[in-house]
Amino acid sequence: MKIHLTVILKSKTENIELFASKLKELVTQSTKEAACLQYDLHQSKEDPSIFIFHETWKDKEGLDNHNQQSYIQEFFATAKTLLEVEPIVYSTSRVA
Repeated sequence: MKIHLTVILKSKTENIELFASKLKELVTQSTKEAACLQYDLHQSKEDPSIFIFHETWKDKEGLDNHNQQSYIQEFFATAKTLLEVEPIVYSTSRVA
């Protein structure tokens, strides 16, 4: 069963450009994974420190594998110093 995620990240104001570049690296790496069906990155027009991922994964196993990748582990280790608040993750079901 497909897994749909919306992930909201808020960087510290002084880190917006660096954080954006790190997020773009995630897109490059994640979209290479076989289980990745969608991995779109958006940035808020109202608050440029807010970034939103819309992700779709083939199944739970694929998402679990993604979360174990070294580049994901490294990102979250580094992101702790760049984030204003903890990431917000919504797991959703498509309604329409």
